[in-house]
Amino acid sequence: MKIGAGLFRSLRSHTYQLWAAGALVSNIGTWMQRTAQNWLVLTQLTHHSASAVGLVMALQFGPQLLLLPWTGSAADRFNQRRLLMATQATMGVLGLGLGALTVSGAVQLWHVYVFAFLSGCAAAFDAPVRQTFVSELVGDEDLPNAVALNAALINTAQMIGPAVAGLTIAAIGTGWAFVMDGLSFGAVLASLGLLRIHELRHSTRAPRAKGSFVEGLRYVRGRPDLRTILLMLFLIGTFGMNFPIFTSAMAVKVFHANARGFGLLSSIMAMGAMSGSLAAAARRRIGFGTLLGGSGAFGLGCALAALAPGYWLFAAALAVTGAAVLTFANATNGLMQLTTEPSMRGRVMALRIGIALGCTPIGAPIVGWVADAFGPRWALDLGAASGFAAAAAAAVFLTRSSRLKAARYVAESSGSA
Repeated sequence: MKIGAGLFRSLRSHTYQLWAAGALVSNIGTWMQRTAQNWLVLTQLTHHSASAVGLVMALQFGPQLLLLPWTGSAADRFNQRRLLMATQATMGVLGLGLGALTVSGAVQLWHVYVFAFLSGCAAAFDAPVRQTFVSELVGDEDLPNAVALNAALINTAQMIGPAVAGLTIAAIGTGWAFVMDGLSFGAVLASLGLLRIHELRHSTRAPRAKGSFVEGLRYVRGRPDLRTILLMLFLIGTFGMNFPIFTSAMAVKVFHANARGFGLLSSIMAMGAMSGSLAAAARRRIGFGTLLGGSGAFGLGCALAALAPGYWLFAAALAVTGAAVLTFANATNGLMQLTTEPSMRGRVMALRIGIALGCTPIGAPIVGWVADAFGPRWALDLGAASGFAAAAAAAVFLTRSSRLKAARYVAESSGSA
């Protein structure tokens, strides 16, 4: 009983319960959209072009980096609930628009590119405020638990969404998956509207001033721990978190799977991620040791996936990779929020998201080209290398920190003597 109470302690908050319910429905729609979008591009609008999927990812996640000077400042400055309602409504309208084009049969590849970029712009403002908004729901004491439960919600959605998308595509067509995604945003808008505003733990809002983004950069520059985390996120975010390319290319080109088989791979990966997020929710403390273990396991999972001789062994390797990447991602999220001043959290989290997702325009086209030119297994090898390189960065930081602590101890001991 005590374990359960610890694992789900954030759910004691009525505001968090409302948020979680709406977010779950919306996230299921989002994963349906991502699955349908990749399937549409790979099998209907191109002849199995992983490069085109990579370009869609670049357009969808590029705004995270492109709009960095404004997204973090907006999260720190504006009313977070109202900003979330605006971004969620925008993404819902875009989902319905792409659905209408696809259902009518008028959709073309350039339409997908445009909608990917526009939804990416909305998501760039949405992501940092959505992550920092959690602290207003539960407070700092339960923040690591709430962050991990948020990840569990996303991975529950990732288990359900791609599978439902595969069935929807097979039964009534790709466009209806986009329509269902657009409608799903109504759930999170309803939950935000029903929140008891007086129960929110409002954090200090940053004053409006020029150079606020530069101030955030200076803050991070003075923190070696944050710089190391951002380096690790750059490595894995650029070359490792290209799962739409990995799974779609392997499913279609190597294992010759249909839409159901493709959707099932994403769901199996989410099952592994769910185990990682629940383990993180039960964990009371996080540190660089967690980052080292998570990034190293991610590299190992990608390597095993690259070597997998059959569909089901590949799926099992994806489950390992999912657990590892969630362990790593949750640790970076919780560690950066808990060690950052409240008035700086929006900008720091925008940097985190901007680097983790915004570097996709660099990595996704490269990974897609490697998958087309040399095969999907070589693309997965790039992911494995990124995980091992990130683990090395964490090991170097831990070694240097240990040496500094030892040097300070010797200096303090000599001074006492």
